[in-house]
Amino acid sequence: MVGRLRQNDTCTFCAIVAGTESADRVYETEETLAFLPLAPATIGHTLIVSKAHVSDLWHADMGTLTPIMEAAIKVADALKKAFNPDGLNLINSAGAAATQTVFHIHFHLVPRWGGDRMGDFWPSDERLPSGERARVAEEIKRNIS
Repeated sequence: MVGRLRQNDTCTFCAIVAGTESADRVYETEETLAFLPLAPATIGHTLIVSKAHVSDLWHADMGTLTPIMEAAIKVADALKKAFNPDGLNLINSAGAAATQTVFHIHFHLVPRWGGDRMGDFWPSDERLPSGERARVAEEIKRNIS
């Protein structure tokens, strides 16, 4: 355990936070750590993690997410100054179906350039019929607490 933060003995990101596994660290606060992934999608690709072990967005609270977003803004500004990308993706995956492979909340900051190896990842612009969109919107609104 790092200070008061919950840790998981089998989690790679917890090991990086604890310093028992190495990483190229670029920014750190009391609650967050930013480091480079081993296989970056583009130059400057950076991960922002909570130092507390939280499995994913569905298990996080504002106390976990606010420091991560503050760190993401600082690192995004540094990436803009360092590499002058054409754009930037902020990506979070929750669950295996969303391609989450390390079950410790993290956000990817991925600098983007036209024609980079990330390519387009949004599906076609096929639209839902308006009745279906309205039904989906109502279902979401009904379940917001």
